[in-house]
Amino acid sequence: MSDVEHLLEDALTAWTYTREGVIAECDNIPADQFLFQPTDRSRTVAALAAHIIESGLMAAGELSRPDGNFMRQAYPEFIREYAGSRARVTTKDDLVALLRTTHAEAVAKLRDAGALRLMAPILQFNGEPAARLTWLHHAIGHEEYHRGQLALYARLLGHVPALTQLIEG
Repeated sequence: MSDVEHLLEDALTAWTYTREGVIAECDNIPADQFLFQPTDRSRTVAALAAHIIESGLMAAGELSRPDGNFMRQAYPEFIREYAGSRARVTTKDDLVALLRTTHAEAVAKLRDAGALRLMAPILQFNGEPAARLTWLHHAIGHEEYHRGQLALYARLLGHVPALTQLIEG
């Protein structure tokens, strides 16, 4: 395996670790609390999970395209193109299943695109170019951000976050 291929595999491993953490936080919140939202302006647990699903599909889809460009359409159009109505479910079981299956699809799509494509530039939402692999790391960071929100929601609901449980053994 070349150094470039190792870079892609390392990023995909990091993303898988992140997604497993998101799934663990979702598993930690009871199904009857998936419509919890801390404020009227916050997403529900279910909406956060759906957003993570949609964003992951969008990132993998655009990063794997030979002509990928995050400026080619508005964000809602990217979500329609790559996720469609797949994440328009609200039950815990359906969302957790989609978190698993869509991640596997996204990883396969990026592997199929190959490491050399992921080293090529792409225009970001701000119009600035970046290596696709750099943008993949941004997508992973975005997912970790929402994982943190799920952990906070768990605390607000009186639960110990899944990562804290793992660390404390």
